[in-house]
Amino acid sequence: MLNKIIISFLLFLIGVEFSSAQRLPLTQNYRKFDRKAIHFGFMLGVNTSDFSTQYHPNMLEKYGMYSITNRSQPGFQLGLISSLKLGTPLIRLRFLPTLSFQERILDYKFYNTDPTSEDEFETYEERIGSTNLDFPLLLKFRTLRYNNFAAYIVAGAQYTIDMQSKEETSQKFSDPFIKLNRDDLQGQIGAGVDFFLPYFKFGMELKMSHGFGNALIQDDTRLSKPIDKLYNRVWWFSLTFEG
Repeated sequence: MLNKIIISFLLFLIGVEFSSAQRLPLTQNYRKFDRKAIHFGFMLGVNTSDFSTQYHPNMLEKYGMYSITNRSQPGFQLGLISSLKLGTPLIRLRFLPTLSFQERILDYKFYNTDPTSEDEFETYEERIGSTNLDFPLLLKFRTLRYNNFAAYIVAGAQYTIDMQSKEETSQKFSDPFIKLNRDDLQGQIGAGVDFFLPYFKFGMELKMSHGFGNALIQDDTRLSKPIDKLYNRVWWFSLTFEG
């Protein structure tokens, strides 16, 4: 739902920009921006994170697991921007060290083995929170400026360190929890729009990250055994400010 709202808002602002450009004779703002080799700035935004999940095909017979539901949760992020022009202002290399806060939920439904219980299923909710240091390195491909507007796409990868990881925490088999690897490498792709204002450039960006490797640490608890693989997946919406 949040993704649909963000995309609708993005398309609305693009439409407003184009309609204004057709009605008014605009002066091109911040013309020296494209002449600079390096730019710095900051970004802030919101995210929704969940897992791309692969389950064991026989989890019902082996583990009494009826279903596992993956639920995304909202979070937010803030970071710094450094941007290097690669010969032409239409191609840039961007490095955006970011602090992000994320949460995901796994809803478990077990067949109830307690003969004294009237409930057919036993449910369990596992909340997995992360406080991440993200280090994305991205190539940005931008269109030519249309008055004070330009669109772009980005693609690259990011290295992530989960400072809230329980990778080294001793497991409690009486009250188990999901363990994830502290370090993750993710591919990243997205698109955005830039608005050139008199003294800085303002942008809006929508991206998706997906982990390359299995993030799950399999430690044979009743929560982890039915799962074969977990891949981190995040949608990001960011506002950027560059000078």
